Amino acid sequence: MASMEGTVALVTGATGGLGKAVATGLAREGALVAVVGRSAARAEEAMADIRSLVPGALLEPLACDLSDQSSIRAAAGGFLARHDSLHVLVNAAGVFRKERHITADGLELTFATNVMAYFVLSNLLQDALKNAATAGPRTSRIVNIASRYGNTKLDFDDLQTAHGTYSYLRSTPPTMLARVLLTQEFAERLSGSGVVANAVHPGLVKNTSLLQDVGGPFRWVTNTFGAPAEKAADTPLWLATAPETASVSGKLWAKRKELPTPGMGSDPEARHRLWDACAQLTRMP
Repeated sequence: MASMEGTVALVTGATGGLGKAVATGLAREGALVAVVGRSAARAEEAMADIRSLVPGALLEPLACDLSDQSSIRAAAGGFLARHDSLHVLVNAAGVFRKERHITADGLELTFATNVMAYFVLSNLLQDALKNAATAGPRTSRIVNIASRYGNTKLDFDDLQTAHGTYSYLRSTPPTMLARVLLTQEFAERLSGSGVVANAVHPGLVKNTSLLQDVGGPFRWVTNTFGAPAEKAADTPLWLATAPETASVSGKLWAKRKELPTPGMGSDPEARHRLWDACAQLTRMP
């Protein structure tokens, strides 16, 4: 990894698992890392853990409920009040829920957290990402944690799993494809700005908090066959820091190798349609 001294990074899902491992890696390379947690207390706890591994790490807490658009806007506003530039944005937070819940915005919780949070936060911070790219020699990076095992297509008539029987196997896989599509659309819209966007399939990650709402078999498989978070963080950190990935954008990666995008990932109209659907569901000006 390249030295990140003098840079600013923001990592969601940084209070545990893969997100914390990525935040730790960025801090180890010298970046100032905004550690996003559901509460300030959880962010502070994660910061203490990171500093135990990286003494002197430059960290700041950022409380944000990523299922709530007003909380996302408040968190982004607080961050931008302190920083006009952002060099790395890692969207690593996600949920895997077995029951359907509705958020304060009237959205299904899995869709709101796994898709809308990526859309809203990245849009709110894109000017800071552009500023960082303009002010220095570095390319700014958006790294979105996704999966190669998302659905092959999205049901645009039921993006929030409102019809039929709800389950995590119906609700979560489409959000992974949606993350890839949004990554591609961000890459297209940010082309020429000095900001690149890529998605990562990290594979199974041991002891992930993502499965805290899920039964034993799923946890057993993940903890038995998954990789430690520190190993799974290698490709996201490579995309966030390496000189050789500075000009790569709109791709899906695993183990530092490009993957074919699943299903609708080869259809530009699908990502345009998803972008428009997300825009209609936000309360952003």
